[in-house]
Amino acid sequence: MSDARSHELFINGKWRAGGSRATLPVINPATEKVLASVASATVSDLDETLASAECSRKAWSSRPAKERAEILVAAARILATKIEAAARELSAEQGKTIAEATGEYARAVETLEWNGRHAEELSAPIPMGPNRMIVPEPLGVVAAFTPWNYPAVLIARKLAPALAAGCPVILKGAEETPSVAVHIVESLHEAGIPEGVVNLVFGVPVHISRHLLSSPIVKVLTFTGSTAVGKQLATLAANNLQRCILELGGHSPVVVCEDADLAKAIPAISEYKFECAGQSCNAPSRILVARSLYEQFLSRMTEAARKIRIGQPDDPATEMGPMANARRIEAMQRLTKDAVDRGARIETGGTRLDGPGFYWPPTILTGVPKDARVLHEEPFGPILTVAPFDTLEEAIEEANATEYGLAAYFFTDAADTQRKLTNSLSAGAVSVNYLKGVSADAPYGGIKQSGYGYEGGEQGVRSFQILKMVNGLSSFG
Repeated sequence: MSDARSHELFINGKWRAGGSRATLPVINPATEKVLASVASATVSDLDETLASAECSRKAWSSRPAKERAEILVAAARILATKIEAAARELSAEQGKTIAEATGEYARAVETLEWNGRHAEELSAPIPMGPNRMIVPEPLGVVAAFTPWNYPAVLIARKLAPALAAGCPVILKGAEETPSVAVHIVESLHEAGIPEGVVNLVFGVPVHISRHLLSSPIVKVLTFTGSTAVGKQLATLAANNLQRCILELGGHSPVVVCEDADLAKAIPAISEYKFECAGQSCNAPSRILVARSLYEQFLSRMTEAARKIRIGQPDDPATEMGPMANARRIEAMQRLTKDAVDRGARIETGGTRLDGPGFYWPPTILTGVPKDARVLHEEPFGPILTVAPFDTLEEAIEEANATEYGLAAYFFTDAADTQRKLTNSLSAGAVSVNYLKGVSADAPYGGIKQSGYGYEGGEQGVRSFQILKMVNGLSSFG
């Protein structure tokens, strides 16, 4: 078991250091100081991980779904007892507030439990008429690559359905937030997951991905992260025709119609946008406002952004902590400068805060020209652009004007407008008068350059299954 300062690999049911004993530093984004270290896997470690997962595959896939379900539910209950301490570690590693980290762990518990409670029914044969049925079977060993922004939720959304389906998993945790993967894997271990069914590795991402995906043992790749990295992994996976589930970047529009209730819209947008310092693929990033409401909306939205309390993530009064790393600060500086150089105006924010820590304030840009990078490159931070529109058709065209298609939001109570926007916005998920995270029972996936495949709900489990068609049986037996 890892301690609070040195996080280890978990291979074939045992915690241990990497073969070379090399480690990587874990940086506290609020102080810029080293918080902990994490083991870095060698090629030999990865080979052992692959062998361990493959050795466990037949026994785990043939284990009754009821027993797999019981382990997942037990792991959820064990993880629930760890939330208070685990949330503090996540907050220190990633920079999100304690309240945000606690809420994220609660969603991870919900995800483990939901998949456990539905494992039996989603593993059962599906009648298709006389003498015909579909038999769900596990695809095989899964390589799961998870990011640092919402590590608890996204690890659970990959591990839980794969395990429920009967697939062993090699989890590549985020080196920036290793404690999360450790706590979730520990919970599964304490719940009785057999040796080899779940393995955890950390290390140099490109080395790990190349080695794991070059192996014919791996049958499924599941990844959440940037579009650029997703394309690289999909290219590697193509050599072995590994099934891919890719949740990639987003650049979510919000259409605020002339009948929108700003008293509801502005707090909803502000809360969801600036959660996790805007480091979410689902976060709204481009606000399009009916011209009749534009000045009022901009004034109130700017005021809301300025009132957000920025501070140490473990301070209960803090509403937004630091960004996760120096790379995100550099991206905010580059996108803001590019927009301003092209003629955009900064309504609030726009410069890094003084002092230690990767702090960037809520930033609102207006008058942003259409060729500015911030309108086409995923901001992945606390930057919002706000622009007016004159017709709904204009708003729809602008909302769909990026290569991304993960999420879209709009505010209106008019039924006809709701139908038109729902049918016209190009996104895997569309929300009406509502901005919240995805629940465990809902399938979620992007279109265009935001990826393909589904996580969550029944479709999330099916992603790890072969749906074998069986014809001519005299009975279902």
